[in-house]
Amino acid sequence: MRHNKKFNHLGRTASHRSAMLSNMACSLIKHKRITTTVAKAKALKKFVEPLITKAKDDTTNSRRVVFSNLQDKIAVTELFKEISVKIADRPGGYTRIIKTGNRLGDNAEMCFIELVDYNENMAKEKVAKKATRTRRSKKNVAAEASVETTPVVEAPATEEVKAESAE
Repeated sequence: MRHNKKFNHLGRTASHRSAMLSNMACSLIKHKRITTTVAKAKALKKFVEPLITKAKDDTTNSRRVVFSNLQDKIAVTELFKEISVKIADRPGGYTRIIKTGNRLGDNAEMCFIELVDYNENMAKEKVAKKATRTRRSKKNVAAEASVETTPVVEAPATEEVKAESAE
């Protein structure tokens, strides 16, 4: 029975699963975005997010803990030097899973898993969404602008015409 065994075993032995998650986490840290199945991405998210949180404080002990999980010096260095600086003010949710459809051969659900702060396209969309307004406020702003500009533009023109005709 599977009582209280909540994590996904992914059809692998414990050693194979830990090695696979470690390799996937290193790839995610190095490339900032990888393509995998949804089940593996969800397991990777649970594996890598505590490591990223650990990387926020750069101490010898936290480096040792992260290295014991990743087993890759280059990935650990990049995690502590680049990624931890960029996510320093983020309280969690460092990764994003974007589903891309099913794989051709076995119809497995595929997805991207990426580090949130490294996707410039999503960041640009958020900025653009903040800048846009609703229809109602556009009409109100346009109406107010035309009402304000009309008297200001006409008033000086009328005075100049009167001054020219008087001379």
